[in-house]
Amino acid sequence: MRLLHTMLRVNNLQESLQFYCDVLGMKLLRQKDYPNGQFTLAFVGYGDEANHAVIELTYNWGVDRYEVGNAYGHIALGVDDIYSTCEKIKALGGNVTREPGPMKHGSTVIAFVEDPNGYKIELIQLGTQAAAVATA
Repeated sequence: MRLLHTMLRVNNLQESLQFYCDVLGMKLLRQKDYPNGQFTLAFVGYGDEANHAVIELTYNWGVDRYEVGNAYGHIALGVDDIYSTCEKIKALGGNVTREPGPMKHGSTVIAFVEDPNGYKIELIQLGTQAAAVATA
C-alpha cells in the first residue's frame, strides 16, 4: 500500500489552484468536471501521481464556504530553505501564520502558512527533522 492523495474541499477552485500552484510551486496534474454530480476535481502535486502523493482539491459547485473544523491538523511540506520559502510565499501574497523557528520543545525548524480556505500547511526545514524522527 501507499498513500495516494489527501482531499480538501475548497471554496473557490481558481483561488486554490493559484495558491497551490503559483505560491507553493505545485503543478496541476489533472482536472475534471463532473456535471451530473456538480463538482470538479483538481489534483496538484510536486510529481506525477504514479510516484508521489498529491492533493485532491474538490470544488462542489455552488458551495462557497466550509468550516475547517477542529479535527483537521495540517499538511506538511519539506523545504530546503524555510526562511527564503516564507519570504517568497509572503511576496506572492500568501499568509505565513507562524514565522520560521524551532518547534516548541524540539529542534525541528518549522513554519506555518494558511491556504485561502483556512487549511494549515506546515513547512519543515529538511535536515532538521531527522533527529526528531530518529528519537521518536
